[in-house]
Amino acid sequence: MKNLITLLVLFISSVSLAQTVQDSIQFDPQKQINAAQRLLSGNYGKSVTVGAYGEMTYNQPEGDNGELDVQRLVLLFGYKFNDKTQFVTEVELEHVEEVFVEQAFINYNVGDNVSLRGGLMLVPMGIVNEYHEPTTFNGVERPAVDNVIVPTTWRELGVGVTGRFPDASVSYQAYVFNGFKSTQSDGEDGASGFLKGSSGLRGGRQKAIRSTVDSPTFSTKVEYYGLPGLRLGLSGYFGQTQAADDVEDLDGANIGISMVGFDARYAYQKFTARGQFIYASLTDTDEYNALTGQDLGSALMGYYGEVAYNLLPISAKQKLFAFARYENYDTHASTDGDLVRNDAYNRTDITTGLSYHIAPGVVVKGDYQFRDNKVDGGDVNDRLNFGIGVWF
Repeated sequence: MKNLITLLVLFISSVSLAQTVQDSIQFDPQKQINAAQRLLSGNYGKSVTVGAYGEMTYNQPEGDNGELDVQRLVLLFGYKFNDKTQFVTEVELEHVEEVFVEQAFINYNVGDNVSLRGGLMLVPMGIVNEYHEPTTFNGVERPAVDNVIVPTTWRELGVGVTGRFPDASVSYQAYVFNGFKSTQSDGEDGASGFLKGSSGLRGGRQKAIRSTVDSPTFSTKVEYYGLPGLRLGLSGYFGQTQAADDVEDLDGANIGISMVGFDARYAYQKFTARGQFIYASLTDTDEYNALTGQDLGSALMGYYGEVAYNLLPISAKQKLFAFARYENYDTHASTDGDLVRNDAYNRTDITTGLSYHIAPGVVVKGDYQFRDNKVDGGDVNDRLNFGIGVWF
């Protein structure tokens, strides 16, 4: 406990001493953009655009050793071929040793408010999957709902269309993607599974790594921004998982997925709020579990609500947000067949802390998480977190 108190004092001291004279970033949800949108904006007319974002974190569970990590460093590159055609890519280094391509797509402007896209893209579900740069959300770690249920960062190969209807204050996205990979041969006339009870669909993300595709999936999102400071989103994802050729004809090799999400963001003067609800219904999980020996639930559900208040004057160049977030997420919201619901998968996190934006694109964060599950006497360690995030 003494170590936790010492770390908290050091963080508060750093907050009180830091100074800057630059403008802060945009917190109005109607004006926020993510890394890809910034690249597509053309960077003041330049053909080649370069940027990056990254996170360095310290996690200290109660009773365990702490962990220091360069959690991710993402390099951003964009190229404008002409007024209609642009290329966007993000190259991510995770934990210093793993390299992934997070996005790589062509954007073609058909008209003023319509673009066609093709390549490796983010699935538009919830808030953080598209807006996951560290300066755009409170908390050192991304919300657990956006990690376990969605699951961020969720990207796949596909084609689609994006645009808006300005008179109606509505924007839209619609894509056809390859889906999650569910099974592969285990070499013994059976199959092993990538999807399981504790983490839901997360293990099935293919990330464009020699992705298997059998039946494409459909993803869409519609957003409304007609009221000042408010942005509402409705998302949907529908289709089948993908299985390797040598097992796809086995009963239970694939499951069906219908996922819907609602999200809201609001900002007024020094106050901001956000929340979301995600629900996924999975079919044929009984057969899948019998084939693979996994314990995948037939429904996943998660939601959270968060409020934040800027403790500094509106006229100040810096922002210091005190925030609190409540979230519940359950990867066994429902189960089929003989599978008994595991209450350890029904989890609740309460996170409260500070986000100090010391300059445009630089944030220092600290928070404490009270974590629990529905098991009587369940042993889930609370956690203290600190982090530094950058985006330019």
